[in-house]
Amino acid sequence: MLVSTEWLASHLNDPNLVVLSVGPKAEYDKAHIPGAQYIDMPMISAKDSKLTLQMPPTDELERTFRTLGVSNDTRVILYSIAPTPQSTTRVYLTLDAMGLGRSVSLLDGGFGVWKSEGRQLTAEVRPVKAGTIQACPREDVVADLAFVAANTGHDGVHIVDARLNTYYTGEQIPPAQRAGHIPGAASVPFNSLVDESGKFRTADDLRSILAAAGIKPGEQVVSYCHVGQQATVVYFVARYLGFDARMFDGSWQEYSQHTELPASTGSKP
Repeated sequence: MLVSTEWLASHLNDPNLVVLSVGPKAEYDKAHIPGAQYIDMPMISAKDSKLTLQMPPTDELERTFRTLGVSNDTRVILYSIAPTPQSTTRVYLTLDAMGLGRSVSLLDGGFGVWKSEGRQLTAEVRPVKAGTIQACPREDVVADLAFVAANTGHDGVHIVDARLNTYYTGEQIPPAQRAGHIPGAASVPFNSLVDESGKFRTADDLRSILAAAGIKPGEQVVSYCHVGQQATVVYFVARYLGFDARMFDGSWQEYSQHTELPASTGSKP
C-alpha cells in the first residue's frame, strides 16, 4: 500500500505502471514526476450531489480512469502534491471501492520528499493510451448515514472522527453545521498519522495512535470528517494495519443536517 521514492525511481519505466499526481493543477503544470498524469477531486466526485465529494456512479469512474491509462492489470502509484495525503487517500479509497485497491499504492511522502531528494522532474505531459477497466464494485468500503446511525455505540464498530480536535470538541464549528461530533466517536486527527515530512508514521506508531483512541484489534473502523476527505487518511491507515475499514462519505456535512440525530461536544467520546 506504500512505496518509497527509491522504489518508484527504479520502476518508472515499467510498462504497466501508471503514476497519478493529485493536487493543485498549477503545481502539476510547473513540475511533476516523469510520466505522471493529473487527477483531482472534481474528477472523482458526483456532479449532481448536494454533498461535497460524494462517490459518483461506477461507470463514470471507469471512464475517468480509462482516460488516465488505467486498466485492470495496471499498477497505480498515487502521489500527493500537497504536504498532507488526504487527497491522495481519497483517490485510493475510490479505486478500492471500484475493486482495484490491491493494485494501488501511495508514494510515501509524496512530491515533497521526491523533490527534496533531487529526483527527476518534468513539465512534459506524456500522451496517454486509454486503459480498459471493468470494475468489480465493493460494498464494504463506503458507509452511508443509515449504516452510521445504526452502528453508533455498536459493539465491535468504532466510529472515528478524523477532523482536527478543535472541531471534535466543538470549540470550532464548521460553517452552517452543528458543533461537536457523533456520540461515541473517537478523535484521531488525520494529520497525526503523518510526520513533518509528510510520510506516514511507522506501523507500530500508527497502532499506538489508534490504541490510544480506544480502538481495539478486530474492531471495524468507520471514519468520517467534514466532507469525506480527511477521513480517508484514517481509512487508509486502518486498512494498512489490517482493520476492517469503511468511510462515511457524507461525513459531518450530512450527519449535521439531521437534527434528529444526537451530537456530543467536549473531549470525551
